[in-house]
Amino acid sequence: MNLTLSFLIPALMFFAAVIGLGTYVTVLIVKALRRYTRAEPDRKEKKENTRSLGEVLKQHRVDSKMTQEFVAESLGVSRQAVSKWESGASAPSTMNLMALAKLFGVSAEELLKEAS
Repeated sequence: MNLTLSFLIPALMFFAAVIGLGTYVTVLIVKALRRYTRAEPDRKEKKENTRSLGEVLKQHRVDSKMTQEFVAESLGVSRQAVSKWESGASAPSTMNLMALAKLFGVSAEELLKEAS
């Protein structure tokens, strides 16, 4: 009988710990889900305020009063390539991005930051 109690008490303590841990994890998950669902308006606002790299490139080109053709000739690419960058169909290479930044008088980092 003494052997049974010495085995039973640690087993019960172990199961109590497992149940307690499961409850704790469940509470954490519920808190995280509540926080996530409450943040939905913030996510929507951020999404609405986010611009793509193409939109940023087009805005800089328009602000600089340049045509797609002028930008293309300055970089040695086709006008269609510039159009694809602005529409988001493709992205400029790193070298072309640096050349665009120089052409627009800004840093490449600034172009990328505006796009995020």
